[in-house]
Amino acid sequence: MQEEQVILVDENDNQIGLMPKMEAHEKAVLHRAFSVFIFNDNNELMLQQRAMHKYHSPGLWTNTCCSHQRNGESNLQAGKRRLQEEMGFVTALKESTSFIYKAPFDNGLTEHEYDHVMIGHYNNNPVLNIEEAADWKWMSLENVKSDIAINPQDYTAWFKIIFEKFYEFINIDKNQL
Repeated sequence: MQEEQVILVDENDNQIGLMPKMEAHEKAVLHRAFSVFIFNDNNELMLQQRAMHKYHSPGLWTNTCCSHQRNGESNLQAGKRRLQEEMGFVTALKESTSFIYKAPFDNGLTEHEYDHVMIGHYNNNPVLNIEEAADWKWMSLENVKSDIAINPQDYTAWFKIIFEKFYEFINIDKNQL
C-alpha cells in the first residue's frame, strides 16, 4: 500500500507539491491539514482521545477529528471523509478559520501545518474506529479551556493552540450552525 501523500503549501495555502506524510513530518515541511469541531444542542464539544498506538500524541485528547486533505479534495470533503473514518458519522461542516503552527514531538517528528478549522453539529453518539480513537466525550468549551489550563499534558499541541488563539472564533461560529 502506498503511503498517504500530504499537500505541501506556502504561507498563503497555495499548493506547491506533494510529499509522503511521514517524510513531511520528519522534515517539518509546511503542509495542509484540518481540524473538525462537532457540537451538540447543549453547546458541548465532542472530544476524541487519540488511539494509544498513534505515532504521535497517543492517548491525548483533541478535537473531534483531524487529518490531511488529499490531492484534489476540498477542506469540507476531507473533513466529512475523516469524520466518517474516525468517528463513524457524517454531518454538514462549515469552515471557521485557519492558521499555521509548528509543533515538534518527542519522537523526532514535527507537525508544521496550515490547519483549516471546520465546525459542525451532531447530537448522537459516534461509532469509534478503534484504530483512530480510544475514547470520546462531550465537554463545554468553558470546561475544556479550564481543563487545558490545569492538565495541558492531556491535550494535543494543535488543540491547545486552537483554544489559545481561536477560542472566540469557535465560540461564535458554533452559535451560527
